[in-house]
Amino acid sequence: MKYNTKNYDYLIVGAGPFGTTFAHEAAKRGKRSLVIEKRTHVGGNTYTHKENGINVHDYGAHIFHTDNKMVWDYVNQFTEFNCYINQVVADYKGELYNLPFNMNTFYQMWGGKTPEEAAAKIEEQKAAAGISSSAKNLEEQAISLIGTDIYSKLIKGYTEKQWGRKAPELPAFIIRRLPVRFTFDNNYFNHRYQGVPIDGYTSIFERMLDSELIDLQTNMDFLADKVSYMEEFPKIVYTGMIDAFFGYKYGELEYRSVRFESESFESENIQGNAVINYTDAEIPFTRLMEWRHFDQKADKGKTILTKEYPQDWDRTKEAYYPVNDARNSSLFKFYREEADKLRKIIFGGRLGNYQYYDMDQVFGAALKAVEKEFGK
Repeated sequence: MKYNTKNYDYLIVGAGPFGTTFAHEAAKRGKRSLVIEKRTHVGGNTYTHKENGINVHDYGAHIFHTDNKMVWDYVNQFTEFNCYINQVVADYKGELYNLPFNMNTFYQMWGGKTPEEAAAKIEEQKAAAGISSSAKNLEEQAISLIGTDIYSKLIKGYTEKQWGRKAPELPAFIIRRLPVRFTFDNNYFNHRYQGVPIDGYTSIFERMLDSELIDLQTNMDFLADKVSYMEEFPKIVYTGMIDAFFGYKYGELEYRSVRFESESFESENIQGNAVINYTDAEIPFTRLMEWRHFDQKADKGKTILTKEYPQDWDRTKEAYYPVNDARNSSLFKFYREEADKLRKIIFGGRLGNYQYYDMDQVFGAALKAVEKEFGK
């Protein structure tokens, strides 16, 4: 089968944020692209659909947050964001706590009302646990940051469900992404710009791909006919799994996958918050999202809740989170070296670079790839 029937300049594999941004920017420079997507829709894991007047995030909650004004201005060309601020509640065996870790959390846990009391409690528990200044794993890092009580109730069970392994086996850097504040501030992120698109994330990608120089084909598997694609196209942007691209020749990189269960209710408010984390190990899901609370839009008397279940990845499942521990990081270097030899392939995105990215980082990386390819 011939694919490059229109003399495309680029084949772009994956219609998520990286691939879509590259296609859009290439079109602005007069370059023609064919975008192929294995799924039935654009947007990758940020895909949303509307149901009962509610924007449902099909692959888990996505809140856009960034301090990068250039990226923020860029995405605002394609949609309008609301002023949603992520304020997560944690449920530990029926006890409720505010996240991220802040004075509300410390007061709920210990009853202390001042930053001095909270800091002293953390230092006391850190010393009792014998934690030194250089944490060797996630457990030690967590106790160093917020003490044993909060670690035991709000981190340990949730994290071990999320990653499918014991906390002492996980790298310390995973927990460093979470803010710890000695103020009464429940804003989950420290970033200046935050929100979710008023008309859903999918609209961003549909608008970006709306060009006579871009063709889109869904339900297309690049790896099923890789040889033909490689022969026909002068340049390829690949955003799939890097180890799959090379036929797993050095072995599989590890990923975590997720499955979702959604249910509609004849109600306008079930849990009173957009996101509740379930942090004890006995409950199998990690999060429960009530989508109408993200943008306060829904049909009267309707709400939709989604449970998020982490699971082991295999080749039949979607890969969501790279497991960037020492073993996998070492293995990835072999694939990165192979990728660097291929001058006609641009590897991008979370899977193409085997790196956990927030959404703003993916857009930023795509724009940098565009600049490298075309100049400013």
